Amino acid sequence: MNYNFLYKRLGERVEELRKKKGMTQEELAEKAGLHRAYFWDIESGRNISIKTAYKIARALSIKVSELFPF
Repeated sequence: MNYNFLYKRLGERVEELRKKKGMTQEELAEKAGLHRAYFWDIESGRNISIKTAYKIARALSIKVSELFPF
């Protein structure tokens, strides 16, 4: 089964939350301890680990579950 749609939706959600907080990709990537280029991949639908999702959620000051409202 192909789950790429989930990664794409997660990337869209991360972008949505980042913009809502008024942050650039670079700012959020730095705060999450991730490379900016990798962060661009995440918002484009790259498969990420739970650990990376946790880092992003912490950097956005949200619960991990808020990344998955779909």
